[in-house]
Amino acid sequence: MSTIDLAALSGLDLMRWVQREQPTDLPHIGRLLGMRFDEVEHGRVTVSLDTRPDFANPLGTLHGGIAATLLDSVMACAVHSTLPAGVTYTTLELKVNYIRAGRTDGQTLTARGSVLHAGRRTATAEGQVLDERGKLIAHATTTCMVLRPGD
Repeated sequence: MSTIDLAALSGLDLMRWVQREQPTDLPHIGRLLGMRFDEVEHGRVTVSLDTRPDFANPLGTLHGGIAATLLDSVMACAVHSTLPAGVTYTTLELKVNYIRAGRTDGQTLTARGSVLHAGRRTATAEGQVLDERGKLIAHATTTCMVLRPGD
Protein backbone atom coordinates (compact mmCIF):
# COMPACT_ATOMS: atom_id res chain seq x y z
CA MET A 1 0.00 0.00 0.00
CA SER A 2 1.24 3.47 -0.79
CA THR A 3 2.62 5.64 2.03
CA ILE A 4 1.16 8.85 0.57
CA ASP A 5 -1.48 10.59 2.74
CA LEU A 6 -4.38 10.49 0.29
CA ALA A 7 -6.68 12.48 2.63
CA ALA A 8 -4.29 15.45 2.50
CA LEU A 9 -4.58 15.76 -1.29
CA SER A 10 -7.06 17.94 -3.11
CA GLY A 11 -9.50 16.00 -5.27
CA LEU A 12 -7.61 16.98 -8.42
CA ASP A 13 -4.26 15.95 -6.93
CA LEU A 14 -5.73 12.62 -5.79
CA MET A 15 -7.21 11.92 -9.24
CA ARG A 16 -3.89 12.81 -10.89
CA TRP A 17 -2.06 10.52 -8.45
CA VAL A 18 -4.41 7.66 -9.36
CA GLN A 19 -3.88 8.39 -13.06
CA ARG A 20 -0.10 8.48 -12.70
CA GLU A 21 0.30 5.51 -10.34
CA GLN A 22 -2.65 3.34 -11.46
CA PRO A 23 -2.36 1.70 -7.99
CA THR A 24 -2.96 -2.03 -7.88
CA ASP A 25 -2.59 -2.28 -4.09
CA LEU A 26 -5.45 0.14 -3.34
CA PRO A 27 -8.82 -1.68 -3.39
CA HIS A 28 -11.37 0.06 -5.60
CA ILE A 29 -13.96 -0.75 -8.26
CA GLY A 30 -11.63 0.45 -11.02
CA ARG A 31 -9.10 -2.22 -10.16
CA LEU A 32 -11.79 -4.92 -10.17
CA LEU A 33 -13.02 -3.90 -13.65
CA GLY A 34 -9.62 -2.96 -15.11
CA MET A 35 -10.31 0.77 -15.46
CA ARG A 36 -7.51 3.02 -16.69
CA PHE A 37 -7.51 6.73 -15.89
CA ASP A 38 -6.62 8.26 -19.25
CA GLU A 39 -7.33 11.95 -18.61
CA VAL A 40 -7.74 13.96 -15.43
CA GLU A 41 -8.40 17.70 -15.48
CA HIS A 42 -10.27 20.03 -13.16
CA GLY A 43 -13.92 19.03 -13.60
CA ARG A 44 -13.24 16.38 -16.26
CA VAL A 45 -12.16 12.72 -16.15
CA THR A 46 -11.76 10.07 -18.88
CA VAL A 47 -11.48 6.37 -18.06
CA SER A 48 -11.23 3.34 -20.33
CA LEU A 49 -11.49 -0.40 -19.93
CA ASP A 50 -11.36 -3.49 -22.10
CA THR A 51 -14.50 -5.60 -22.01
CA ARG A 52 -14.42 -9.32 -21.25
CA PRO A 53 -16.94 -12.16 -21.25
CA ASP A 54 -17.50 -11.74 -17.49
CA PHE A 55 -19.18 -8.40 -18.29
CA ALA A 56 -22.02 -10.08 -20.23
CA ASN A 57 -25.70 -10.09 -19.39
CA PRO A 58 -27.77 -13.27 -20.08
CA LEU A 59 -28.15 -12.16 -23.72
CA GLY A 60 -24.38 -12.09 -24.20
CA THR A 61 -24.00 -8.33 -24.58
CA LEU A 62 -22.49 -5.83 -22.17
CA HIS A 63 -24.36 -5.76 -18.86
CA GLY A 64 -25.90 -2.36 -18.18
CA GLY A 65 -24.30 -2.34 -14.75
CA ILE A 66 -20.83 -2.11 -16.34
CA ALA A 67 -21.84 1.00 -18.29
CA ALA A 68 -23.56 2.45 -15.20
CA THR A 69 -20.47 1.79 -13.08
CA LEU A 70 -18.24 3.49 -15.64
CA LEU A 71 -20.59 6.47 -15.76
CA ASP A 72 -20.93 6.74 -11.97
CA SER A 73 -17.15 6.53 -11.66
CA VAL A 74 -16.19 9.17 -14.24
CA MET A 75 -18.87 11.63 -13.19
CA ALA A 76 -18.09 11.26 -9.47
CA CYS A 77 -14.34 11.48 -10.12
CA ALA A 78 -14.93 14.62 -12.17
CA VAL A 79 -16.80 16.09 -9.19
CA HIS A 80 -14.01 14.94 -6.85
CA SER A 81 -11.47 16.76 -9.03
CA THR A 82 -13.13 20.07 -8.08
CA LEU A 83 -12.98 19.55 -4.30
CA PRO A 84 -10.35 20.77 -1.85
CA ALA A 85 -8.50 18.41 0.50
CA GLY A 86 -10.70 17.06 3.29
CA VAL A 87 -13.95 17.51 1.35
CA THR A 88 -15.70 14.39 0.04
CA TYR A 89 -18.93 13.55 -1.76
CA THR A 90 -21.46 10.82 -2.31
CA THR A 91 -23.76 10.10 -5.23
CA LEU A 92 -27.34 11.18 -4.54
CA GLU A 93 -28.84 10.37 -7.94
CA LEU A 94 -27.76 8.62 -11.11
CA LYS A 95 -29.81 8.66 -14.32
CA VAL A 96 -28.57 6.41 -17.14
CA ASN A 97 -29.83 6.20 -20.73
CA TYR A 98 -28.76 3.08 -22.64
CA ILE A 99 -28.41 3.67 -26.37
CA ARG A 100 -26.98 0.47 -27.87
CA ALA A 101 -25.58 -2.88 -26.79
CA GLY A 102 -21.87 -3.17 -26.15
CA ARG A 103 -19.70 -6.18 -26.96
CA THR A 104 -17.80 -8.26 -24.41
CA ASP A 105 -15.02 -9.47 -26.71
CA GLY A 106 -12.21 -7.19 -25.55
CA GLN A 107 -13.34 -3.95 -27.15
CA THR A 108 -12.18 -0.79 -25.43
CA LEU A 109 -14.88 1.37 -23.89
CA THR A 110 -14.13 4.99 -23.05
CA ALA A 111 -16.12 6.91 -20.47
CA ARG A 112 -15.98 10.68 -20.12
CA GLY A 113 -17.38 12.65 -17.22
CA SER A 114 -17.59 16.41 -16.82
CA VAL A 115 -18.93 18.67 -14.11
CA LEU A 116 -21.88 20.90 -14.94
CA HIS A 117 -22.19 22.58 -11.53
CA ALA A 118 -19.88 22.47 -8.50
CA GLY A 119 -21.63 24.12 -5.57
CA ARG A 120 -21.05 24.19 -1.83
CA ARG A 121 -23.63 21.47 -1.07
CA THR A 122 -24.27 19.72 -4.39
CA ALA A 123 -22.55 19.10 -7.68
CA THR A 124 -23.94 17.82 -10.97
CA ALA A 125 -22.16 16.12 -13.84
CA GLU A 126 -22.80 14.38 -17.14
CA GLY A 127 -21.08 11.46 -18.79
CA GLN A 128 -20.93 9.26 -21.86
CA VAL A 129 -19.64 5.75 -22.62
CA LEU A 130 -18.34 5.26 -26.17
CA ASP A 131 -17.20 2.11 -27.94
CA GLU A 132 -13.93 1.97 -29.86
CA ARG A 133 -15.64 3.28 -33.00
CA GLY A 134 -16.85 6.35 -31.09
CA LYS A 135 -20.45 5.10 -31.00
CA LEU A 136 -22.48 6.09 -27.96
CA ILE A 137 -23.30 3.12 -25.69
CA ALA A 138 -24.88 5.07 -22.81
CA HIS A 139 -25.04 8.55 -21.31
CA ALA A 140 -25.97 9.79 -17.86
CA THR A 141 -26.31 12.61 -15.39
CA THR A 142 -25.64 12.61 -11.67
CA THR A 143 -26.15 14.72 -8.58
CA CYS A 144 -23.58 14.42 -5.80
CA MET A 145 -23.85 15.68 -2.25
CA VAL A 146 -20.71 17.51 -1.13
CA LEU A 147 -19.62 16.56 2.40
CA ARG A 148 -17.55 19.11 4.28
CA PRO A 149 -15.90 18.54 7.68
CA GLY A 150 -18.29 19.39 10.47
CA ASP A 151 -21.42 18.95 8.33
